[in-house]
Amino acid sequence: MIRGLLLLLVLLAGAAAAAQERLAITGGRLVTNAGPVQSGATLLVAGGRVERVLPAGAAVPAGYRVIDAAGKWVTPGLVAGLAQLGLSEVTGGADANDTRAPASPASASLVAASAWNPAETSIPITRRAGVTAAAVTPFPGDAIFAGQGLLVSLAEGARAPISERAFQYVALGTPGGRIAGGSRSAAWAELVNGLEEARRLRTGIAMPFRDQHKDLRITRDDAEALGLVLSGAQPLLVRVDRASDIRQVLRLPALYPGLRLVLVSAHEGWMVADEIARARVPVITLGMDNLPASFDQLAATMNNVGRLVAAGVTVALGTPDLDASFQPRLLAQYAGNMVAQARIPGGVGLSWGEAFAAISRAPADIFGMADRGRLEPGAAADIVLWSGDPLELSGFPERVWIGGVEQSLETRQSRLARRYAPGQERGGLPEGYRR
Repeated sequence: MIRGLLLLLVLLAGAAAAAQERLAITGGRLVTNAGPVQSGATLLVAGGRVERVLPAGAAVPAGYRVIDAAGKWVTPGLVAGLAQLGLSEVTGGADANDTRAPASPASASLVAASAWNPAETSIPITRRAGVTAAAVTPFPGDAIFAGQGLLVSLAEGARAPISERAFQYVALGTPGGRIAGGSRSAAWAELVNGLEEARRLRTGIAMPFRDQHKDLRITRDDAEALGLVLSGAQPLLVRVDRASDIRQVLRLPALYPGLRLVLVSAHEGWMVADEIARARVPVITLGMDNLPASFDQLAATMNNVGRLVAAGVTVALGTPDLDASFQPRLLAQYAGNMVAQARIPGGVGLSWGEAFAAISRAPADIFGMADRGRLEPGAAADIVLWSGDPLELSGFPERVWIGGVEQSLETRQSRLARRYAPGQERGGLPEGYRR
């Protein structure tokens, strides 16, 4: 029995070592996110990490399996700034949607990781598009605090998140005001009340908790969870759009020293870009809206992201909420649109490097994943080999590695396409009914 177990462990260790083999990816256009694009350079990978980059023409050391990337692009894996991967199999069905808890008495203390499903069918589809990691967020239900989001790797077989309690998400503006009682002032009062309860609890000056009453909308567990925000252990992601609301939110770090603030959506962020930059607050937004879908977005423009970046703001691309038009698998296309925006007369967009960073290095940095979103010594070997320019529709991922392990690009959809391809012989019953 013990001998058999030891043999199994040896075999598993050997399989892991084989999966994380030493690779030399040569001859392509290498994007490291730590310098300019390098044509013909060689990327060396060992032990699931980037070992080093060799200049074009350098000999590959012995012991590496060579992968020819001539005529192709080699980049870090994409990082989805915000997504619902693993929380929402079907957005229209409550049984398969764990993004919000509208009837729960808990809010900030909710942990989305406890509902995360690594087997959700959207994950392989997203991985096939070159996305190797994501920040997965819940959304507010009956309180402005949505709870704690998580960071995940999209690697095959991943069972545990990178971080289970990575950030806290809260909604202000019109959505938050609607939840809190009908106005922005109600949402702001609810936010400050929650942070104050957390501060009292942390300092030991806790007043008699009234939080079993629905009016206060925060329980002791929620206050304890918000203590992670006050200590800086978790960033506070604030969903806000209107310029005046953004200015109000930018007061929070002064009121609560140590608080790490991230703005989400920020459609009118360009109007206060200098203030956001001075506060060193990053922004996560989709950047594709140029029409006033609400009174919070009267000044929405496709130039928003370009103007924010020009002012010195760190911007990552991701979804602000359950926007049906957003899918993380389209991140490269959204970034490409930001490059195109710079080429329109009067448009303010991004350079190629800035746009690619917005879907790789920037979101990784915002969420403290310093070893992702770049290909430099010591970084995780999350790598995508593209057929062409990643930000052009003609470019697509041909191979994907996560942690140095090559990933299957198979999806449920690709299997179904093969199963029902024209010309296949069929029996009397669909394949799903056969035993």
